[in-house]
Order: sequence, then structure tokens, then C-alpha cells
Amino acid sequence: MATSSGQQHVRPWRYLTAFAGIVVVLYALVFLTGGGNLTPKLGIDLQGGTRVTLTARTTDGQPPPRDQLIQAQDIIEQRVNGLGVSGAEVQLDGSNIVITVPGDAGEQARSLGQTAQLRFREVLQGPVPANQAAGQQPAPGQDAQSGQAPASQAPASPAPAQPQGMGEQSRPVAPVAQVALLQDPPPTPAPSPTPSPSGLAPDDPRVAAEVTKLRETRQSTDQATQLQALLSLNCGAPDPLQGYDDPTKPLVACSEDGQTKYLLGPSFLEGTEIASAQAQQNQQGVGWVVGLTFKPQGADTWGRYTTENVGKNVAFVLDGDVVSAPTINQPIFGQTQISGQFNQDRAQQLAQVLRYGSLPLSFDSGNAQTVSASLGLASLEAGLIAGAVGLVLVFAYCLFYYRLLGILTMLSLALSGLVVYAVLILLGRWIGFTLDLAGVAGFIIAIGITADSFVIFFERLKDEMRDGRTFRSAVPRSWERARRTILTADAVSFLAAAVLYILAVGEVRGFAFTLGMSTVLDLVVVFLVTFPLVVLISRSKSLGRPGLSGLAAVDRIGSRHRREKPAVGRRAATTGKGAGA
Repeated sequence: MATSSGQQHVRPWRYLTAFAGIVVVLYALVFLTGGGNLTPKLGIDLQGGTRVTLTARTTDGQPPPRDQLIQAQDIIEQRVNGLGVSGAEVQLDGSNIVITVPGDAGEQARSLGQTAQLRFREVLQGPVPANQAAGQQPAPGQDAQSGQAPASQAPASPAPAQPQGMGEQSRPVAPVAQVALLQDPPPTPAPSPTPSPSGLAPDDPRVAAEVTKLRETRQSTDQATQLQALLSLNCGAPDPLQGYDDPTKPLVACSEDGQTKYLLGPSFLEGTEIASAQAQQNQQGVGWVVGLTFKPQGADTWGRYTTENVGKNVAFVLDGDVVSAPTINQPIFGQTQISGQFNQDRAQQLAQVLRYGSLPLSFDSGNAQTVSASLGLASLEAGLIAGAVGLVLVFAYCLFYYRLLGILTMLSLALSGLVVYAVLILLGRWIGFTLDLAGVAGFIIAIGITADSFVIFFERLKDEMRDGRTFRSAVPRSWERARRTILTADAVSFLAAAVLYILAVGEVRGFAFTLGMSTVLDLVVVFLVTFPLVVLISRSKSLGRPGLSGLAAVDRIGSRHRREKPAVGRRAATTGKGAGA
């Protein structure tokens, strides 16, 4: 009676409705987001990509140390991984680092090689218009050296707003350094290998002499030299000093958009003290900002500096360019925001490179080159054919041994594929996941894992029927015991995929990712589709006949057991009476 009661408590339509709801939500996201793109992103080996070569340069013109190149490669790989399973490749080629990303994301590849040396410097003079040259007189009312109104006459900045995600507006929060948002900069054309202002190649030894000369002028401690360097600096020319400025000395630098120039003091805080960086929408208006959280020592330094310099300007200097130079309104001990001419993509790129640290070397990026597919659609078709052959073999096996249950198996696999396709499209949009041949191989192997779950369930069902249970009563009992085995087997497969994903790189990570994802979806299908469908079949008078499900042989064995049990009981009772007599 217990088994019959358990059978009655199973409501298969609830499971099927839950699965249908998942499918509806997934495909609603597929069709309502993404601008109508209904195909997964493909990897480099299937669709080609964009290749950018980063050429390392040093201050002495000598080849960069090998250990620094390896460190730079590791950091760039971390930045790639921070984008998700994107299928990008990062390889060392002599003193160059070659980044290849799927599709035409050349600017994205170029941003991965950003040095990302962030420094915080005091603004001593500026901003000076970039087109103001030596000999020009400042406008009336402007500082004789800086070309701007004295700091005491500068308009007060608006009260700092609460950073996004810091709590309700009415609650006291740490103030945030702010600067008015500028318009997004026009797209920068893809540069050729960057020459120095004198026309020298980046790896030419004479570049070292230029860097030394620029340090003597743009980083001089002499006021007259500083003023001359400030007025003569050409913000439109390539900068050999970029990434090689001395943090212990003043610096004459341009703004990131090349419109203004500044004289800055020595660095008092380095970007290595940043604990995390996140792109956020600006709460003061349109645009985006980058929210910074410092490590304990960096937070203490930043808090002390802002306390002692209220009313002054501080510059956020990234790779020698001033990203923004806001006024400090109050002491800042909490989250700090870098605001400037950021759109969403630029803010996310900056947050990413800051989050994974600065490179030990400065690099010049060459042209973005289109790379054709290394394997092509023919290889993709071969992989799909292999998957189809695997499905046919699984179907033939299930149909031969399980008949109607085999058809149910194929239906479950088809529904699993429906979910997998939607998840692939959404992951491509959300985390940049790209499907390559290694990922296809992961899905093909996952077919066997999913089919194995069905076999465990069906074989346990046979065991229960051999013990004398009917098809209807054997289903809930066999499921109760089979699901523990299915959960254990899938847990082992998922842990193996997770360990492989953590330890591996490149295409192997894609294989591990698809294998782990398929394992999780296998549980969803088995629990929400396969089990309730078997329950419905067992309750049907027409479909529940054991012969239709390949269970006739075990049902005959079970019938003999059911007939023999009463006879055994009667013989035992007779034997007992005889013994008593």
C-alpha cells in the first residue's frame, strides 16, 4: 500500500509544466534580447577572428625580459577569462604577444593589451587647452602659468552623490570624487605600429634616448622647464613616455581625449592598491563611471589625502593620460568613482583591465588583422555529423531494448537539445561564450552521460518488476533508488568538468564548460521530463502494457514471483500445523 500511496502523490504534470516554463523563459530571452541574432557565437576555428600583435617596448631599447613577457601573457589571459569563455587565444611570439579573438572584435583585443598603470597625482596646474602653445598669453583672469581661473575662483562642484549600490539615498554614505561627464570620444582609427615622434620604430634603441629626454623636460622639478614643457606638449603625437613615467616625479600630461594638458605632482597612490573595479551607470546623469574599491592600505592613503586636500583637484592618470581631474569636496573613505568620457563599453573595458592589474611592460598595438577560420564549416559539419551518428546509435540501442521507453529517451534528448541551444545563444550574449569544435566534442560526450541516466532508471525499473511488482507500482520505487545513483554519477562528471575548466586553458576550457553545462541540463531533463513521462505511461491502460516498453520478459518473471509467494505462504502454514501436531 505504501508504494501505491507514493504513486498517487506523484503529479507528473507539475514537473512537465515547470520544464515548459523554463523553455518559455529561455526562448523569450532569446527572441526579445540580442537584436534578432538567433545563432550561437562561433569560435576562431569555425568562423575566423581578429588578430592583434602587441609589441613590447623598453626604456633602453633592449629586448624585454622573458619573465616579464610571461607575466604579461598571464595577466592578459586573466583579462580574457574575465570576459567569460570567449575562445580568445593569447600566445607569445618572440618579444610580441599575439591576441586572437573570434569575430571582428579588434578593439576588444587591443584593449586587452592596455598597460593599465593607474596613478593618482595632485593637479598642480591646468587644465591648459591643448592648442595653446609657448608664447601665447593666458586669457584675462586666468592663472599666468596654468591658463585657468585660480582654484579659489573655480565654481563649486555639486555635492557628491551616493555611489550606486551603497544603500538608500537617505542613509549617510562616503562621498565620491566627481567630474562632469564629457561627450563620448569619436572612434579612434586602428593605428599602425606606433612610431615615436621622431619616426623611430618602438623597438629602436634610440627610443631610450627620447624617453630620457622627455623625463628631463616633462618630469622636471624646475618650474621654468615645467611651464615650457606644458605649453609645448603636443597632445596629438604618439607618446614614448606612455607607461614609462617616473611616479616619484612631477608629470606634464594630456587628457585622454587630447583636448587639455596638465602639470601634475608625484604619484601618491598606485593602482596596485585597487581591490576591485566595476563599471556603473552615473547617478548624476547619463553616461558611465568606474567604481573603485581600495585595499586596506590604499583606502587609508586615499582617505588621508582627500582629508588634507579638500578643495583641490586630483588626477586619475591611466598610462600617462589624465582620465579625469575632479575636485575633492569632502574626505573620501569609501568607494571612489572615476568619471569621464565613458560609454558603457569603455567603462567596462577600463574596469576589467584595472581589476586584473597592470602589465609589467608597455606595448604598442599593430593593425587588427582578419584571420580566416582555421578549420572552417566543413569541420563543424563533421562534428555535427558525428553527433548525429551518436544520437542514431543511442536511439537504436534504446529502441531495441526499451521500445516505447526508447522513444521517450529520444524525446528527452530532443528537449535537452532545445534547452542547450537557447542557453548557448544567451551565454554568447551575456559572457561572450563561443562554440568551437572542442565545445562540440563536449556536447557529444554529454549525449552518453544523458543516455546513461535513462539506462540507470530503466534498469532499476526492470529490477523492481523482476521482484514481483507491476509496471505501475515499480515506477516510483525504482525512481527513488535510481535518482541517487543519477545524482552521484552526474556530480562526479560535473566535478571533473569543473576541475578541468579551472586548470586548463584555451579550447580545453571550452570542452570542460560545455561538458559541465550539459551535465547540469541532464539533471533538469531527467527530473522534469523523463520521470514524469514514465509515470504517465505507467498509468495509461493502453501505453502501460509491459510489452510496449520492452518489459514483457521481466513482467513474466515478476508474475511467477507473485504467484509463488502465496503458495510459499500456504506451505509454510501447513508445515507449522504439522509440527504442532
